Amino acid sequence: MESAQIITAKEIARKILQKEKLFILDVRNEADYNNWRIEGESVEITNVPYFELLDGVDPALDRIPSGQSVVVVCAKEGSSQFVAEQLVATGRSDIFYLQGGMKAWSEHLEPVKVADLSGDGELYQFVRLGKGCLSYMVLSGGEAAIIDASRMTEQYEDFMKEKGVTLVHTIDTHLHADHISGGRTLAEKHGALYHLPPKDAAEVTFDYEKLEEGKDIHVGKQAIKVQPIYSPGHTIGSTSFIIDDTYLLSGDILFVESIGRPDLAGMAEDWVGDLRETLYTRFAELSEALLVLPAHFGNSSELGEGGLVAARLGKLYQHNPGLNLHDEVEFRKTVTENLPPQPNAYQEIRQTNMGKINPNEGEQREMEIGPNRCAVHDK
Repeated sequence: MESAQIITAKEIARKILQKEKLFILDVRNEADYNNWRIEGESVEITNVPYFELLDGVDPALDRIPSGQSVVVVCAKEGSSQFVAEQLVATGRSDIFYLQGGMKAWSEHLEPVKVADLSGDGELYQFVRLGKGCLSYMVLSGGEAAIIDASRMTEQYEDFMKEKGVTLVHTIDTHLHADHISGGRTLAEKHGALYHLPPKDAAEVTFDYEKLEEGKDIHVGKQAIKVQPIYSPGHTIGSTSFIIDDTYLLSGDILFVESIGRPDLAGMAEDWVGDLRETLYTRFAELSEALLVLPAHFGNSSELGEGGLVAARLGKLYQHNPGLNLHDEVEFRKTVTENLPPQPNAYQEIRQTNMGKINPNEGEQREMEIGPNRCAVHDK
């Protein structure tokens, strides 16, 4: 008798980025499904909760296509494997289940090359499709710097080993509230310097290098320049970076389809003016040719060629709704009222990133479950 086949998060990521057709049967409960699910331009998905399939998979049969592979997904793997095996027992041979479930999907990082930099330099974007987080690695002359690292540090380490580079800097653009940073862990393990904006670090319990405008960071003998640009608004310390005079890493201040929300530290009314100043004055004075590389994306529509999330600054001033709220009252209202729900466990995540609490791996995973919700205009 045939068995259901395993598919990995990496294989699903590749299918989504290559825009291959993908049909998913999600068997989690309806609330979890509505909160967060696998998405992509080529993805078709339906939800039939596991408890409806305990006595047989007939309720799912008229919801899944014939002649097309089906991937069954649940929270951790067990339920999806059970349903997948039941579907195979009906005579289907094209049934897969996601190894590790949505837990694995949330934690997969897919490296996407942004560009070659000066000399032998390279810039990579690590796309966390299951969370909407984006992190970056600058490579030059056998050295690496990582910006806005996720907690899945082994995936960066495997990539650096493959590239034959040594980690010299880890950088967080701000104190994150949606995901647990891997920057300090990586820096401590590899003897690198961990950089954080001092205005976000008032309550941290560890030593760090202060990110300050005017104090450039260099990577490699060719000295790829990582230039800090103070850009408050999402947090009071938010700092963006111009890399190699060409790329603007905008953190959680500016996204492809939206702008950063100012409320995750409970300071929306205080920080809304900073957010407007950054977006409408500081960034407006930068070159329109800069390629904006944000720290998050909210919708799969933001995934470009090969999965790269990026846009020219000039184009964003034309099309991004958050950059076209020219009335100050309207802007203030938009970024402080009717915002999307706040990220799961965001207060605990902030405390973890301050070093105030030290949750174990299972607790960290649970804290991060769900979308990032760092943008004003989100679904």
